[in-house]
Amino acid sequence: MRIVKQGYEISYPQNSEDWSRELKLIESAGRTAYKSEDLITDNSAVPFIKKIVERDHLAVIEFGNMIVRFITDRGITHEIVRHRLCSFIQESTRYCNYSKDKFGNEVTFICPVDIPEGEALIWELSCKEAESKYFEMIAHGSTPQRARSILPNSTKTEIVVKANFREWRHIFKLRAISKAAHPDMRALMIPLYERCRELCPVIFDMGEVEK
Repeated sequence: MRIVKQGYEISYPQNSEDWSRELKLIESAGRTAYKSEDLITDNSAVPFIKKIVERDHLAVIEFGNMIVRFITDRGITHEIVRHRLCSFIQESTRYCNYSKDKFGNEVTFICPVDIPEGEALIWELSCKEAESKYFEMIAHGSTPQRARSILPNSTKTEIVVKANFREWRHIFKLRAISKAAHPDMRALMIPLYERCRELCPVIFDMGEVEK
């Protein structure tokens, strides 16, 4: 049994050139509405998008996209995939056999961020028991897709999420900025929101997060 922390990696845009390309695509599309393409310059995208966002004309920023790889637990991914305007690819427990060497012959879990010390021991023992029974089923000839039925929501998974900038703003409002979000979700999304706000404030600056 192994326990790891949640995390994320922005797969695209990866650098300033990528971010600039996305902003220029947004401007090029947005100026179609006004037929003001003649005003496009090397530095016109940011001020144009700033005005668009201030007017809440957010359909325009749907022309920008971001891809993020998350490491989290399966309970959190159950919530992430509820966002309709995204594309998802997730680590499959149907095909991944965690008894194999490529997985270190162990199941990996994510510990809840807000679990009290006394409950943490119960959680860990429960995960160990689930791992043991999973391997027992595999040893008796079960397929991974059948054995997975006893694995808990705390089982580590990876999910790649692609969405346009407008949808990412919506995700951040619900999953990072809102204090009603699940604590593990906020622990995952707040760092991503803050990083996006730093990398591309014209799109993602929606204010400070109350933690």
